[in-house]
This record gives sequence, C-alpha cells and structure tokens, in this order.
Amino acid sequence: MHFESPHRVMVGTQAKDAAKGDASRVVSLIKRHMGSTDTVLEFDGVSYSPEGVSAFIVRELARSAEKFTGQPVSDVVITVPAYFGISERKATEVAGKIAGLTVVGVVAEPVAAALYYGALAGGDRTILVYDLGGGTFDTTVIRLEGGDVTVICTDGDHQLGGADWDERVATHLRDRFVAEYPEAGAADSEDFLQSLGLIAEGTKKALSVRTSRRQPIQFEGKKMLADLSRATFEELTTDLIDRTVEITRRTLRTAEEMGARRPETVLLVGGSTLMPAVATALRAAFGFEPRLHDPHLAVAKGAALYAMQVATEKPSRKVTIVVPRAFGTSVVAEGTQPEEGKLEISHLLFANTPLPAGPVKERFITAFPDQTGIEIDVWEQAGTEVSRRPEDNKKIGAGEIIRLPRLPKGSPIDITFAMDETGLLTVDAVELVTGQRERIEVQIGGLDDRQIDEAREAVARLS
Repeated sequence: MHFESPHRVMVGTQAKDAAKGDASRVVSLIKRHMGSTDTVLEFDGVSYSPEGVSAFIVRELARSAEKFTGQPVSDVVITVPAYFGISERKATEVAGKIAGLTVVGVVAEPVAAALYYGALAGGDRTILVYDLGGGTFDTTVIRLEGGDVTVICTDGDHQLGGADWDERVATHLRDRFVAEYPEAGAADSEDFLQSLGLIAEGTKKALSVRTSRRQPIQFEGKKMLADLSRATFEELTTDLIDRTVEITRRTLRTAEEMGARRPETVLLVGGSTLMPAVATALRAAFGFEPRLHDPHLAVAKGAALYAMQVATEKPSRKVTIVVPRAFGTSVVAEGTQPEEGKLEISHLLFANTPLPAGPVKERFITAFPDQTGIEIDVWEQAGTEVSRRPEDNKKIGAGEIIRLPRLPKGSPIDITFAMDETGLLTVDAVELVTGQRERIEVQIGGLDDRQIDEAREAVARLS
C-alpha cells in the first residue's frame, strides 16, 4: 500500500511500483501485524492501526468486485491463515467493518481451498493443504467426506512466507552491488533497498519457471548485471524450506495421533508454492506428489463458495474447524509459594480440538488467606508449541469476582472454558463458597467502538 498524499492511497501493483521512489510511504506485510496493539503507522499526521491499513485493502477488493459485476458489494467473507488466533481473527473482522462492509464470515484459508478443491474433485479423501503465501505459512490436514469439510489439525508460522524468500534474494543482490560499488552508498538508501525487494520478488517468480535470470541493478548512475541461478536461489533459502517441512512433519504427526488417515492428496496453495523447491522438498521428506491446483485463486474461489453457503438457508456442506491454539488461565507455579509471585499457565482448551469445544471445567483454589477477590485471566498460546511459561503465551482477557467474604486459603473455584463453532471463547468462573459467578468478556487488545468509528472516518477521507 502506498500513502501517496493526504487524500489518496494506492493498493496493489501501483503501490509496489511507487515503492521504487517513495519507500517511506509504502506499507507491506501488514497481515503479520494483525492483532498487534504495538504497531501504529503514521502518515500526514494520521495514525493507522493494522486494522486500519488492512481496511484499505479490503475496500479496494470490494470496489474491484463492484466494477467487475456491476453490483454493489456490502457483505464480505474474509479469509485468514489457519494459524491465526483470536486476536488476529477479530482484527481481520474489524478491518472489514472499518472499510464500511458487513463481515458475514471469517474463514481459514486452507478450509476455503479445500471447499474449492472438493467442489471440483468430488469423492471422499484426506488432504494436506500446504499454504505458503506472501507473509504467512500453515499446513492443515482436512477430511473431505460427502461434501463436508472437517479440519483434523493445523499448524503454522505467521511470520514465515514468500516475502522471506524475497528478502534473502534482495540481501544477496545488495551485498553483490555494494561489493562492486562500495563508494555509492547504496546500502544506506531506503529507496534502493525497496526497489531491490521488487527485483527479488520478480527474480523468485522467474526462477520458478527458469533455471537462471540476469537482472540489471542501478543506483546513482552505477549499473550491474546480476546473474542468479535457481541452484543459488535454493541454496540461499534452504533453511526456509526446511522450516516449512518441519511444520508439515509436526502437522502429520498430530493428525496420525488423532487417528486420521495419511493424506491421499497434497494441495499446494499460495503463489510461493510455484517454487520447484517446495514440491521437491515434500517429495523427498514424505514421498508425496503435491498438486498445484490454481494456487493463486483457490482460496478466493473457496471463500466465494463459503459465502454462497452463508447466504443459503440450508447449506449443502458442513464445515467443521478446530481450536487454533491452546487457551488457559494463570496459576501459581508448581513448586513455588504464592508470595514468590511466579506464575504458569494451566491450559484447559488445546489446539486442534474440534469445534464446538468444551465446556471444559477445572477446579482451582485460592492462593492466600482472607482473599476477598479473585482475578481470572485468559491466556492464548503464542508459540508453535504448548508451553506453561507465561512468556510463551499471550494474555488476551481478564475478569474478576469481587466483594467476597474473607475466604480461607484453599477455597475452591471452578473455571470453565468453551469455544463455539465460530471460534468465540467464553470463560465462566464460580466461587463455590458463596456461589458467586463471573462470565468473562474476553476483551481482545484491539480497537473499541469509538476507535473503529474514527478509523472508518480516516479511511473514508482517502480515495
């Protein structure tokens, strides 16, 4: 995205072209920051959250659809990486609202791809969706049966994507140019580095169909012809492919533990899966023969099918998804005293549990004598592995039971976690001495209604 002026923003190819000479006003990979409260971008005195930036993209897509169909677009289905947690999914929905649209569904990208593939291929089968997009990666094992789509398990890394391959190539080309023209100051030019990113992306795409590419690179009158072979490209990015293979291996292991069949079909989704190294790595590691099945558009077409189902009173297909990550609450760390203040996370819901999940109830006890209040917090697994350490989790909500009589230490509290088919998490707590209850409204650390309205106005001001 390119914030061209206080009154105009460009999205897509035009924004990429602008990056060559106006890098400081270009935003990319905003998807990686969805759900973050720490990311704020400012242009022309206006601050934009990741939701606000994403709203421009959603709005542009809706406008394009209107031009193509000749029909107004008011309702949308938005896709997200399968490994997105609650905050990222909620932020994506908010982006649609800021764009002035009604979000009727947020669907995981592998599910959308599976809907499209299932509609075309037919038959019952277990498939592995290997989804390598520009900014994120995840793998999902899905069962297609009688037209229904059932997610078995999912895993991923939303800080890994095709852009990381581009960055490796850009760094390689930069180092070669700087070595040849050390006095030019290219390494310190933001515009030069941004233009190298575009060159790197083009080189990656070219090397998906060719074994080498010669690319002219220019800066301040200096020129270099850079040759890059596919073999060198793959050597520069071997560890990135290895990371995707390891996540895939972990996903397959989880599916096996859950009693799923070995996938008969491996579906490659996302433009970055056109790189030959992807199919080669999957073939070598697992003996799969992956299928490239409309990798650029499979997710979008599947989302359209999902939208059609949402609009139909009697959907023809049932879609069953899973808990994306583990969720729990903080407790006094085992082997420590409450006075030490050391906490750990006790998880009640675990990743890859079919939705609806729960209710799951666990009994806890008060930590101190004469407690008159109890705080119950809600934590979400932040890393790729379940960990009890707070630093490996993210606090996403809290509630409290107050005005209690002085309770003796060790008084019981029942806490219940449940998640419905849409991914909505509810947490109930009951203090058993008085019977006092608390249903926690999980407040995602994103935008409130006032901030959403302000963001909507800011987006509307830019054409």
